[in-house]
Amino acid sequence: MRATINGVELAYADHGQGTPVVLVHAFPLSREMWEPQLDALSPYCRVIAVDLRGHGESAPVRGKLSLDDFADDVVGVLDYLKLPRAIFVGLSMGGYTLFALHRRHRRRIKALVLADTRAQADTAEGREARFAMIRTAEEKGQGAIAEIMLPRLVTPHSLQHRPDLTQRLRAIIERNPVATIVADLRAMAERPDSVSLLGEMEHPTLVIVGELDQGTPPADATTMAEGIRGARLTIIPNAGHLSNLEAPAAFNAAVLEFVNGLR
Repeated sequence: MRATINGVELAYADHGQGTPVVLVHAFPLSREMWEPQLDALSPYCRVIAVDLRGHGESAPVRGKLSLDDFADDVVGVLDYLKLPRAIFVGLSMGGYTLFALHRRHRRRIKALVLADTRAQADTAEGREARFAMIRTAEEKGQGAIAEIMLPRLVTPHSLQHRPDLTQRLRAIIERNPVATIVADLRAMAERPDSVSLLGEMEHPTLVIVGELDQGTPPADATTMAEGIRGARLTIIPNAGHLSNLEAPAAFNAAVLEFVNGLR
């Protein structure tokens, strides 16, 4: 499905009925990463997965982007579908987008699932690493970014023994234009720190993290869960950064239990 939101054509999937659950994808991926969740959750709720601008089947990016742009686009899809509020699930960059959404559109939030993400801004070294990746993308293309990102997205076990998963991720990454990858990296490098926001967040919140996530480890998840009043923390065993793909059954069960508990 497609809609023109904030002057940009965005692609999205919309399955099921009932409570809206909006899925916001990670860098440098697309809504394709949520396929196991669309299948598992849609019998119980209305699941909407958006391709952020420039990603997947959405229109290409033009110029600089921010996480605020992504947040406004996600809420624009809600407006288009005439949905006043939703449960938002964001993984990694999707989680950063949800912090921006909370700043700008908190009345649209029914509840939050913050998965394999963190509230802290990048350190100086982290920002420099993103700018180094920008140079790699511009000089060597999407394939080089896939080589860098795959070991960060999944565990060594998946890299060695799940070629179906790694090949699928590589294909998603390589379908995103270099301009999109560059815009994402700049947006993440420039995002504000959200630790001070945690104490203001009063919506029901579930924090999920893969036990073996190296990029946003369980310690970062614990910071969010302890900082947000009443938040719950689920650590998924033997999963890395893309816990929704490495352990979809455990991820889906955690989200469904959370959603059902809101009724």
